[in-house]
Amino acid sequence: MKNNIINIMDLRLALNSMERIDKIKKSFDTMLCCKINSKEDLEHWIEVLGKVNDEVNEVTSRDYADFQCHNDDENIKRRFSYDQEVLLPLIKTYSDKFDRFIYNNEYKDQLGDYYNLLIKRKKNSIDLFREENIALEVEEDKQTTAYYDITGNMTVMWKGEEKTLQQMAVYMKDGDRNIREEAWKLVQRRRLEDAEKLDEIMNSLVKIRDEKASNAGLSNFRDYMFKSLERFDYTPEDCEVFHEAVRKYVVPLKEKIEKKHEEELNIKDYRPWDMDAVPLGQKPLKPYEKIEDLIDGVIRMFERTDEFFADTLKDMKRRGTLDLESRKAKSPGGFCDYFPVSNIPFIFMNGAHSHDDMVTLAHEGGHSVHDMLKFKIKVSEYKNVPSESAELASMSMELITMDKWDELYKDEEDLKRAKREHLEGIIKFLPWAMTVDKFQHWIYLNPKSSAEERNKKFAEIAKDFVYSYVDWSGYEEVLKHRWKAQLHIYEVPFYYIEYAISQLGALQVWREYKKDPVKAIENYKKALALGSSKPLKEIYEAAGIKFDFSERMIKELMEFTWNEIEKLY
Repeated sequence: MKNNIINIMDLRLALNSMERIDKIKKSFDTMLCCKINSKEDLEHWIEVLGKVNDEVNEVTSRDYADFQCHNDDENIKRRFSYDQEVLLPLIKTYSDKFDRFIYNNEYKDQLGDYYNLLIKRKKNSIDLFREENIALEVEEDKQTTAYYDITGNMTVMWKGEEKTLQQMAVYMKDGDRNIREEAWKLVQRRRLEDAEKLDEIMNSLVKIRDEKASNAGLSNFRDYMFKSLERFDYTPEDCEVFHEAVRKYVVPLKEKIEKKHEEELNIKDYRPWDMDAVPLGQKPLKPYEKIEDLIDGVIRMFERTDEFFADTLKDMKRRGTLDLESRKAKSPGGFCDYFPVSNIPFIFMNGAHSHDDMVTLAHEGGHSVHDMLKFKIKVSEYKNVPSESAELASMSMELITMDKWDELYKDEEDLKRAKREHLEGIIKFLPWAMTVDKFQHWIYLNPKSSAEERNKKFAEIAKDFVYSYVDWSGYEEVLKHRWKAQLHIYEVPFYYIEYAISQLGALQVWREYKKDPVKAIENYKKALALGSSKPLKEIYEAAGIKFDFSERMIKELMEFTWNEIEKLY
């Protein structure tokens, strides 16, 4: 079989040249022509395919990262567009052929239990794949690129200076109500300027996605995505139960937090521009002055938690894979990616000199640690993990490093306040996660709805969950369009409930960490090192916790979290 294995370097050279797509095809065809004479041959073929895919992912991931960092660079945009319109469609076509090569091979059933999940995923992918959906996905990618073109260039003039919307967040925390109201209104006016364009993009996306589901023989895009995301461990109905459990046990706690916040602000009407405010006389938490200080502080936090965690961030700093500052023509949000050939993670963030930046870097650092722990997994596909375990890695990292936040908070009262606000933020986040998820269920179960109907439905759901106490009177139009700032709804549909599931898992990890830090870290690393080679239930069990978002678990964890918050008061 060795003579049939492609030259990886040749593939890399081909991928870096837009004109040599034929060479990529030839390389892939060589893989498909390999003769498999034994179980060992098939195992080796799967391993080589993983290396080939790593080469592809290295190039496309770097192009994606470059585009998110520099929306206005035409050369970068051309490379990114080429990936979306030419390279990735080719990869999707061959991915189906590779899936069938494995699934239809006579030695498949001899591979052993370790390969069971891989075979299950191949069968699922084959069932879902339709050639006609490739062209639709190219158009889908164009629409999400258009979303980033618009949102990445949103700026406002504030006191004579041009600011990104991310940079305006600090002013919406100001203790002076007039300042934060002015800042909030300025940002919302800017968002509304492009609301119609963003509605048009979503109209196109819903149409494309509904057609993809229909092509695959499914009645709606929600069911299509549950298969596409390989959600073998839970159903849409389970999500609906989750929604209601959060409404029952979390929303009342969120309202208690908001009422207390209203009292601290000494106001009688709790408005949208008050939600992130600090009381008069206080300043927004600001744990660092320079990005370098933030990086070094989080590295020290990681060092005190586990040496491997710190080494991961140190290597990223050394190799220049941390892009953390906000600027014009940079996409909003934050993410972690991984360059598999270089074996280095990449963290993207929009720093605003806020407490959230520290949490975000710890969060994305958790993803980075996860990537490095998966490096030695034999089957490359098992390095691709579902979000329910990916976000467990990141959200747990936020909590298990919380007892080292004194690295950036030297004032004891600021430190307590930072911890309290973080835990309260978890309680406030869960209703938002349910809002985003429930809204997406509605969108794709009602694909013929108009943009106005969609916007009204969002406001209705949001008032039930996340804005149940906030007074939006006079700004109902702003509320209807609030969802447009959530990039996941555009780029990665249905990828959001995982944050909530993982948050419950992370609270469990933290609870175990408070009992026995050494054992909890050991279990955490053991679980992450499994990648996706085991079902989610077993991954969570390896971490010493349960994959469980039942009413009972939510009630139990909310009582635990509330008790920890009260200690900080």
